Amino acid sequence: MTDTSRNARADALLDVVQEESHRRLKIFLGAAPGVGKTYAMLSAARELKRQGIDVVVGLVETHGRSETAALLEGLEVLPRLTLSYQGREFTEFDVDGALARKPDILLVDELAHRNVPGSRHERRWQDIAELLDAGIEVYTALNVQHLESLNDQVRRITGITVRETVPDAFLDRARDIVLVDLPPRELIGRLRQGKVYVPETAAAALDAFFSPTNLAALRELAVDTVAGHVDSDLREHMLARGGKMPVRRRVMAAIDGYAQSEYLVRVARRIAERRGAPWTVVFVDTGATLDETRRERIDTAMRLARRLGGDVTVLHGHAVADELLVHADREGVGQIILGRTRERLVARMLGRSLTQQLLRRGAHLELTIIATPAERVRSRKRLRLMPMYGRRDEYIFATVVTAIAIGLSFIADRYLSVANLALIFLTAVMAVAVRTRMTVAVYTATLCFLGYNFFFAPPRYTLVIANSDDVLAVTLFFAAALICSRLATRLASQVESLRAAHDYSHALLTLGQRLSASTDAGGIRDVGAAALARSLRCEVAMLARDMEHRLQIAANSSRTLSLTTQDLAAAEWCEQHTEP
Repeated sequence: MTDTSRNARADALLDVVQEESHRRLKIFLGAAPGVGKTYAMLSAARELKRQGIDVVVGLVETHGRSETAALLEGLEVLPRLTLSYQGREFTEFDVDGALARKPDILLVDELAHRNVPGSRHERRWQDIAELLDAGIEVYTALNVQHLESLNDQVRRITGITVRETVPDAFLDRARDIVLVDLPPRELIGRLRQGKVYVPETAAAALDAFFSPTNLAALRELAVDTVAGHVDSDLREHMLARGGKMPVRRRVMAAIDGYAQSEYLVRVARRIAERRGAPWTVVFVDTGATLDETRRERIDTAMRLARRLGGDVTVLHGHAVADELLVHADREGVGQIILGRTRERLVARMLGRSLTQQLLRRGAHLELTIIATPAERVRSRKRLRLMPMYGRRDEYIFATVVTAIAIGLSFIADRYLSVANLALIFLTAVMAVAVRTRMTVAVYTATLCFLGYNFFFAPPRYTLVIANSDDVLAVTLFFAAALICSRLATRLASQVESLRAAHDYSHALLTLGQRLSASTDAGGIRDVGAAALARSLRCEVAMLARDMEHRLQIAANSSRTLSLTTQDLAAAEWCEQHTEP
């Protein structure tokens, strides 16, 4: 090892030691309310208290949970600060009291809480930042949906916009992040038992936020967040001790000021966090006039990027691709993130769209094209409409294609003979036939023949067939329509059959794997109910008789599905008569 590398390693190790000495924050992170974050935090505090460490409770919210409140016994609790707002009295965390007491470890619950107007800081995480700067070690609790960069993802998962958020950069101050986890089924059980919310609130929560699907998705986000933090710590320690780590170059997100700019900023933050790389948000100003809405979106996205810990840059130039590539080379960017936006048809046909230019000229860069939520919604709508496509829209398409053929024929009439014009109409018929069904193809053939005969075949502007060649033309129109539409229909049918066969094979394989992992009758029923629900695209309940020979739900694809007395009576009838 050379002296230079030894000195660099020593400097890196010193930086890590100094940084560790300033990181006095421990966060208990959960996927949702009720998983036991506050309980785990108080349990850790009681253990530290037994070890003789000066632990004080600055603020803890028990939410009426008796088992959580019991853990407060024997711990010193600081008095709360009383504030008046709009004629009402509120209690908040007393920052001055905590600074004056200055314990070794202070517990402050609900990191994302918004303080009452008139408090020293707007948010509780700002209170905690002041405590950390004063040298006080803080334990706190946070739900993953309150992270700023996950705001869009949480809204898509739950349909709820979270207003109280914590900047992701604040988590960088955490020495430890403890994942407090609880399976969705157990959490829903706690909710129904009134251990999370009061019964009235619990019923509404079960219908909205606390669905098994939502909880599973939030649980995955929480695990990813903790894994990213662990990966970042490991990377710092490896580099400090001379370990080999892959080079992580800067991540750059290019925004355009349209509706999904903030979403791209949040995605860039998450990608950069996982890679442990610095990140930048750029906007290329081409000199074009921007409307007020677009300017406001750009400003909002830039402010969000700064809040999340990123850099912001405005580039100036006429060619967006050129400016992005030059800036990427100058700043050491390894990955460019773009939103999948609408591109002009002509530019795409000529290979001049932004995405195509970056793909062609940025071979040394990693290009990530993000499908924004709005684009995914449009794509799903198109997929849902495709099976229904074939009624009015198909006839509109056929009419438009015929009109285009007539227009092209008027232009070509000066240079081609009438017989050659028929090829334009024949092409139009084939274009419609291969994309639609037979009746639409015949409709197109009729329109094309009428257009060809009326506008171009002598005598013009009449429907009289004066030439025997015109009879051949109409015959070819209809023959092409029938043959092409038949082939297209057969091809579509084969593709649909292959897709169905693939789905069937995949369903059987998945069912076999899960059945092989089931060890009892209950597990087999659960697997069967889930498989039926996926195949039939509906909720499924499997019934079995209990010890008293009564029908009961033995397996359920949805924990919210319940059967009424009438449902069970219908099941009894079906079993007795062996009929649906």
